[in-house]
Amino acid sequence: MKRSMQKILTTHTGSLPRRDELLPLLMARDQGKPVDEAAFQSRVSEAVREIVRKQRDTGIDIVNDGEQGKQNYSTYIKDRLSGFDGEPVSVDPSRDQPEFPDYAAAFLRGGMRPSGPTCTGPVAWKDFSAVQRDIDNLRAATAQGVEEAFMSAVSPGQAARFMPNRYYKSDEAYLQALADAMRDEYNAIARAGFILQIDCPDLASGWNNQFRDLTLPQFQKVVAMHIEVLNHATRDIAPGQMRMHLCWGNYEGPHNHDIALRDIIGEVFKARPAGISFEGANPRHAHEWQVFRDVKLPPGKVLIPGVLDSTTNFVEHPELVAERIGNYARLVGRENVIAGTDCGFATSAGVSAVFPTVAWAKLGAMVAGARLASEVLW
Repeated sequence: MKRSMQKILTTHTGSLPRRDELLPLLMARDQGKPVDEAAFQSRVSEAVREIVRKQRDTGIDIVNDGEQGKQNYSTYIKDRLSGFDGEPVSVDPSRDQPEFPDYAAAFLRGGMRPSGPTCTGPVAWKDFSAVQRDIDNLRAATAQGVEEAFMSAVSPGQAARFMPNRYYKSDEAYLQALADAMRDEYNAIARAGFILQIDCPDLASGWNNQFRDLTLPQFQKVVAMHIEVLNHATRDIAPGQMRMHLCWGNYEGPHNHDIALRDIIGEVFKARPAGISFEGANPRHAHEWQVFRDVKLPPGKVLIPGVLDSTTNFVEHPELVAERIGNYARLVGRENVIAGTDCGFATSAGVSAVFPTVAWAKLGAMVAGARLASEVLW
């Protein structure tokens, strides 16, 4: 993972607005409806080239494919792996919904309760070629003028969160099966020369719904177990070629029961990936830069705090972005901070709180803010 001693680098979390003509195809494929596969793959390749070009033109340093070919960052593997043929089950309500029934009702009316198929058989690869297509698309799009790129892949714990186990004898056995399969995808991304980003909302957001009945110590044990499985799955990849993303749920809601970063960061630092991406801009977590007054950044780790809120259409002022970057840089070292976003701007195809033109304006504000911060910090 590239570091800089000249400026604050910029990146983002993963998903970016998808082209309009891709959306119906992505939705149809997700629902198992027939599509012209050749036409779909051609449009995905074009979309990846376009999204990489837009990131470069915006000034983003570490780019990706915008997840253009995926309908959802968590459940995309259901079409690549066998074993996911069970009836979909909705994710449990979050801890904050019972306190705000009007909000909860609107949340459900808006179709914002994600679901995925249940696991009813052995997890194994059935279409690894999909991984190679993703790699080939990004390689072609970044062949000239891109120094560093990343690719996202779901963590075992996050996959299990949205696609519950109905086959394996224990949660641990299910996680291990997912890890054994996903290890092949992780290794392929790393061998291609890209930074592997592992999406791990289970380590924070899981507290709010899947594990909402656990005590804090019990949940911390879950986090430790999920990280142990992740470390096993990534054992062949150098830490510096990986980053991981924490998330408290990419939705505009109360979030008043979110677990504190301070309560999980110690376990998170035990994960092998060098980069730690996390929400740092939204109203519930913007203050948590202060955690690093007391918590020392381990050697080799890099923070990628969100300096843009990915759930609102406010375009952050570059000076605010620079201030947020500076808060972290002064505590952990400027070379150990990369500016990022709270989460993706299009977590699921066709479902986004931020309009595409606004998302790009926000990313432009991040680049401008990083430039301002660099002028002050160097």
